[in-house]
Amino acid sequence: MNRPTIGLALGAGVARGWAHIGVIHRLLEAGIEPDVVAGTSIGAVVGGAHSAGKLDVLEDWARHLSGVRMLRFLDLALNSGGLIGGKRLKKILTEHMGKLDIEDLPNRFVSVTTELSTGHEIWVREGNLVDGIIASYALPGIFPPVQLNGRWLVDGAMVNPVPISVCRAYGARLVISVNLNGDVFGRNNLSDEFLSESDMTAPDVMQRIRENPKEALNPSAMVMRRLLGRDAGAPSIFSVMMSSIDIVQDRLNRSRMAADPSDVNIEPKLGLIGMMEFDRAEECIAEGYRAADEAIPSIMDALAILA
Repeated sequence: MNRPTIGLALGAGVARGWAHIGVIHRLLEAGIEPDVVAGTSIGAVVGGAHSAGKLDVLEDWARHLSGVRMLRFLDLALNSGGLIGGKRLKKILTEHMGKLDIEDLPNRFVSVTTELSTGHEIWVREGNLVDGIIASYALPGIFPPVQLNGRWLVDGAMVNPVPISVCRAYGARLVISVNLNGDVFGRNNLSDEFLSESDMTAPDVMQRIRENPKEALNPSAMVMRRLLGRDAGAPSIFSVMMSSIDIVQDRLNRSRMAADPSDVNIEPKLGLIGMMEFDRAEECIAEGYRAADEAIPSIMDALAILA
């Protein structure tokens, strides 16, 4: 049976993006192979890995992440334009994906980024795959901007959190989108109870980290207040920043999807997963698989109609 060109738009969502892995697995099991893959931020990471034939490698790495292990990949570099330099993460991506160019991938892959100076939406569709991925997840304030082709680029979620329009532009007649931020009523990302005692000294902090490293080193519970201080019970700077990004992405995504909806939208229930809880890959992958499984009948109906 002839089938339409299929596009897969993988949205932003930081740690929740591991759900994309489960979605792709379920789609492939059902014989649904996308011809065009567009990814924003973590969607670019997973989409690029799939297009490069390295999805299983990425999944294995994600499933073995812990709070402590994740910290080893974060190289602080305050003079780089972000809190984290990103060189260690780039090294890991390059080791696993090699030095592939986007134009040499077997299917069409596009990573979505934002030009820092203009706010323009930039599609990276050629050149080094890892560079394109890094530019797409360069979250302002966290990672430094990436210079590609004379432009300074940052996280594509600033302009296009779920890149449906990219799939349409590259000829996809059936577009499947994966929105990671649809489940907005979940965990309160402003809760930040770790180290609530305002009079804790530096040795106290280190002792708490040694006693419970998983909790202490979770970025969503880290102690920016120890550096800058805050009122008791108020959210930390990091919590405010991440929650604000979550709100902006959700509102922007609602607007863009209303104007240009996908044919089938998959929305895993991820509200209870913190945006920086990268050590919960197993839960995210399972939820992505479940959500995709629910969408299979709708996708098959669309394929039958568009064939």
